[in-house]
Amino acid sequence: MQEEKNQKQRPLSWFWKWFLNNQVVTSLLVVLLILLIVLLFTKVSYLFEPIWQFLAIVGLPIILAGILYYLMNPVVDYFEKKGVNRLYTIIALFILVIGLIVWGMVVIIPQIQEQVVSFTTNLPNYLETMNDKTDEILSSPALAQFKDQAEQMTNKLMSSLGEIIQNVSKFTVQGVGSFVGAIATVVVAVITMPFILFYLLKDGKELAPYFVNFMPTRMRKPTLKVLKEMNEQVSSYIRGQLTVAFAVAVMFIILFSIIGLDYAVTLGIAAGFLNLIPYLGSFLAMIPAIFLGIVAGPVMLVKVLVVFVIEQTIEGRFISPLVLGSQLSIHPVTILLVLLTSGKLFGIVGVMLGIPVYAAAKVIISHIFEWYKDVSSLYEEEKVESKEEG
Repeated sequence: MQEEKNQKQRPLSWFWKWFLNNQVVTSLLVVLLILLIVLLFTKVSYLFEPIWQFLAIVGLPIILAGILYYLMNPVVDYFEKKGVNRLYTIIALFILVIGLIVWGMVVIIPQIQEQVVSFTTNLPNYLETMNDKTDEILSSPALAQFKDQAEQMTNKLMSSLGEIIQNVSKFTVQGVGSFVGAIATVVVAVITMPFILFYLLKDGKELAPYFVNFMPTRMRKPTLKVLKEMNEQVSSYIRGQLTVAFAVAVMFIILFSIIGLDYAVTLGIAAGFLNLIPYLGSFLAMIPAIFLGIVAGPVMLVKVLVVFVIEQTIEGRFISPLVLGSQLSIHPVTILLVLLTSGKLFGIVGVMLGIPVYAAAKVIISHIFEWYKDVSSLYEEEKVESKEEG
């Protein structure tokens, strides 16, 4: 009787053992659960609408405060180790930042405004000069066969620019409400950001332990470890990128001024901001400078190209390795895919914040995977093999 009962149970127990210990089946179940959760959230997304609206209001000041926190916190920590009270260092840094802002408004912003107005005024002449130079180049016998195609492309480009200008003019009045809303958001961010930054610098170290206290006891230590690694990844990336961007802006301003290129300050600052976009920023910064170099003549174009070679050499060989290093350990192809995806979904904000968000998500997913390997029996063979190899 007992043997018949065991024979009936064996196939069933064997099936469940194979089913639960099969990596493919387990992965499919995990994916299915994730898709079901996403589907459930889409059905009740209206419940989260107030949360999204709240985050849209407070998101900008929190992001700005977080960026400045990662820049200023190492200074505060350094002086605290030297025995200086954190509050005194924070106040001194706030005074320094306010002084830099006032200096920028008095010195830098008027120059940028003057150069932007001058460029906008001279843009029709620049386009006409570019068109003449293009015709001159294509008039040579070697390129005569491409003249018709080039003229068609030029006409399409000009018509596209005309359509863009018409659309901008058409929707300018309609976009006044959105523009006013954006200005209001920026004003709120500028007003609230200093207060958030002050308390982050003063009590930022206590945030992670405070939030971890709300979690079950067994999860507190691993959660605190994950938060610490996320903070290290994001802080090193933000500090490194901003430092490199500042160095790039200073180099371009100096080098463009030396060769006598117009709008050197504006082009340098724009190149610094664009450099916050990994890999793509440098190429985007080349476009306006090369355009002005072509307009000014072949000698200036050669000088602009030499400047870019010098800047890329200094940045790639010295500044970036020294400041950034390889702290994120992200493959360049992965970075490009993240930039394209985040830019498509969230625009310029996604491009700027895509990499640090990916780095933080990578830390979380890697720890979840390690936990899953420990609690499941799917990777025991790999552990045994690795021990034997060791």
